[in-house]
Amino acid sequence: MTGYKTIRYERTEHIGTLTLARPEKRNAQNPQMWQELTDLGAQLVADQTLRCLVVAADGPSFSAGMDLVEGMAGLVAELAKHDPQDALVGGLKIAGTINWIPELGCPSIAAVRGHAYGAGLQLALACDFRILGNSAQLGLIETRYGILPDMGATVRLPRIVGESRARELILLGEVIDAAEALRIGLASRVVGDDSVESAAREFARRLAAQPPLAIKGARSAIDAAWYQNPQDSLKVAVEAQIRCLKSNDFQEALRAAAEGRSPQWQGC
Repeated sequence: MTGYKTIRYERTEHIGTLTLARPEKRNAQNPQMWQELTDLGAQLVADQTLRCLVVAADGPSFSAGMDLVEGMAGLVAELAKHDPQDALVGGLKIAGTINWIPELGCPSIAAVRGHAYGAGLQLALACDFRILGNSAQLGLIETRYGILPDMGATVRLPRIVGESRARELILLGEVIDAAEALRIGLASRVVGDDSVESAAREFARRLAAQPPLAIKGARSAIDAAWYQNPQDSLKVAVEAQIRCLKSNDFQEALRAAAEGRSPQWQGC
């Protein structure tokens, strides 16, 4: 996909790579990036052949957060001038910029090197997994500017690290290193800075090699277990299982087992 100014998207077989491409600004997010992320998301959510998405970045920083000039002092500050209802509509549009990532039919991996502050960390939190370089620095530093994280961190971070630690990170605006992120479960892996992208690609290959319908169903069941009551979440899991049992992939798994070979998944 071409035509983007602040991001790139490339596809290799079943794996897509979204790259933030403002290295001169430490990949700070501005309104153009938000719009381009939204546009790309609409296409990827509809792509049922994608089996894993890697979110990476050019340069030494994953994302320093919101662009202070174009974002915070620009579009975001303008919201304060609107009436409450219009401000809410505008705020929800910005906040929803990365909501499509958890809605993908496949897993996602954030490959984080250097800074992941504010909106940058919120982007990483939207992914299923986070692979960090050993010098990574992460923080929801919005309170330093008299605001709060509103792009999903208040929902996703407690789920990942627990409510108490999430409150501490959000309310104090603490910055933590990769070792601490791994200790509290915020990082899935920590590798050398030079190995972040290669480790993410290898993890993506492993995920892409799994049966797509089973992976999609399992992700939906895990989400349901968090947001719904136990009985409803169990129903989501069983419904997903039935779709798997009725699929060609399940029949292929049976044939492969009988023939002593690896299954060839088609996702249908």
